[in-house]
Amino acid sequence: MQAKLALEDGTVFTGLAFGAPGEKLGEVVFNTSMMGYQEVLTDPSYTGQIVTMTYPLIGNYGTTSDDQESSDVHVEGFIVRELTKVPSNFRSHRDLDTFLRASGVIGLEGIDTRALVRRLRVRGSMSGILSSTDLDDASLVAKARAFPGMEGRDLVSEVVPDRAFEWKQGFGQFAEHVIVARPPSKHVVAIDYGMKWNILRCLVQSGCRVTVVPGTAPVEEVLRHEPDGVFLSNGPGDPAAVGYAIETVKKLVDAKKPLFGICLGHQLLGLAVGAKTFKLKFGHRGANQPVLDQRTKKVEITTQNHGFAVDPTSLPKGMEATHINLNDQTLEGMRHTSLPIFSVQYHPEAAAGPHDSSYLFEEFRASMG
Repeated sequence: MQAKLALEDGTVFTGLAFGAPGEKLGEVVFNTSMMGYQEVLTDPSYTGQIVTMTYPLIGNYGTTSDDQESSDVHVEGFIVRELTKVPSNFRSHRDLDTFLRASGVIGLEGIDTRALVRRLRVRGSMSGILSSTDLDDASLVAKARAFPGMEGRDLVSEVVPDRAFEWKQGFGQFAEHVIVARPPSKHVVAIDYGMKWNILRCLVQSGCRVTVVPGTAPVEEVLRHEPDGVFLSNGPGDPAAVGYAIETVKKLVDAKKPLFGICLGHQLLGLAVGAKTFKLKFGHRGANQPVLDQRTKKVEITTQNHGFAVDPTSLPKGMEATHINLNDQTLEGMRHTSLPIFSVQYHPEAAAGPHDSSYLFEEFRASMG
């Protein structure tokens, strides 16, 4: 079956459909990881986005429930150069085509992904539409141009859990070497704005009892659980649009609770202390981003997935930059100079890797005394 991708600038790519039939609008972005496509697909941070993988062969190791980062697929659509029809992996439960079809997500293969990514790098992330039903170029371009984009949209409310719950699962046998398992000695409340499950596994592995609360929870609900520390999760969309979360984080800072934020959690912390955020031209998405820890002068290779960033020139007194992206000098980490509060823009939980930054979970546990 034929399918098309149309961008707001009028460009149309024609290829073959896989996964579920249909039509989806979203922000078209690209990810430079060579593996970890199932983790990308099930990461709630990708809500509202059509994801293009730059690695040319995708699906070669199939899919497995062990690699899920949430209970469902969250991307609006998925684009690859070539889809592997027959996966080879003893852990595989289903091939990628079947996996996407069961999740109701449309895929597109057979287009020149290099040309698409080059266009996104030059012009920036664009609104687009992926369709296997409407194949009229003019109609598709018009729909793409009508898409509102990501700025100003609260997507967190679309992916938060319905209620609080306990999380007890640590690492499986293939990841036990990343963080040495510790018995639970600290209670962490993890605020879920669209959280990856591997973050929760890392918290448990590092010695935390974990209670997850929805990202819409007020500060009273968070503190009612009497946490030793509070974790601020990743999530989708524009951080400046999530006003209720910013207010909650402000009150947690005032309460002087140990805080650790990742990705959207980092951005919300920045806004809560008075810094500003801005939208990146095409974002950082992949497993090969070099970050300098300015405290140790060590370079970490990191996994990233964000389209917004905290402006380092807007950090108020009492907050300092700790990590810097070596590709474009954007802010990748910050901490409070007198309180046990810190955050990073990248993903130290990093499934499917790399694992250079897993030490941050140990730092968080230590910050709780």
